[in-house]
Amino acid sequence: MKLIIVGFVLLLVGVVLPFLMVLGLVESTLLLNFLAYGSSTTGLILGFVGIAQYRGGQKRRRHQDAV
Repeated sequence: MKLIIVGFVLLLVGVVLPFLMVLGLVESTLLLNFLAYGSSTTGLILGFVGIAQYRGGQKRRRHQDAV
């Protein structure tokens, strides 16, 4: 569950930073652009891994309960 939350926060940062850059509230720099892209990509990957682990744990628990 922690991976899902961390992934969501990183995805949120990856969306909010470019939005603030477009509005002109934050200056668009190369480092900030890479940070936004990296956080978005990392958040997506961590979110998928977290969901897969969460679902795998549920399946394992259901299988153990049935046996």
